[in-house]
Amino acid sequence: MSREGLIAGLLITVGITQFMIFMIVAEALYPNYSVAYNYISDLGVGVTAHIFNTSIIFLGLTVVIASFFINRLFRSRVFTITILLTGVGAVGVGVFPEGSPYNLHFIMSAVTFIFAGISAIVSSRLSPKHIAILSIILGAASLTALTLFTLEIYLGIGHGGMERMIVYPVFSWALMYSGYMMSR
Repeated sequence: MSREGLIAGLLITVGITQFMIFMIVAEALYPNYSVAYNYISDLGVGVTAHIFNTSIIFLGLTVVIASFFINRLFRSRVFTITILLTGVGAVGVGVFPEGSPYNLHFIMSAVTFIFAGISAIVSSRLSPKHIAILSIILGAASLTALTLFTLEIYLGIGHGGMERMIVYPVFSWALMYSGYMMSR
């Protein structure tokens, strides 16, 4: 087992797990919140702002730090950069909540969504076949959902539901891949 893989995997697992838990807490506390008709980032303004923004900044920082260890583990510049940009984007989502000037929130969200999906696909080149196949499927599912979301095609689950279809596949991939890195 490599120290780099263990650290990177733990960082990403802790970051995602705490974010998922605090997102559920924020959804429960946000008045009249709907997973179908509210954006995830709506949780970053109002009464749940402190929970959501702190949690997503922490998630982003764990991913940024993990990218250093991922670089040492895989020696893949492309994978390192896509993971790093995913983490920077997540930090930016929390630092620049909805309503921030110059569309900074939109830009940071786009960076996070795009590079998370790309990271999953790129990781397939560095993985055993069974993990590679799942990585491609989950990355493609996320990017497909992002395309549908951008085109305002929500397939009956609302814009909040479609946004979750962008996020959940890459969270599933990241947790799976973290386990793989920790076992290397």
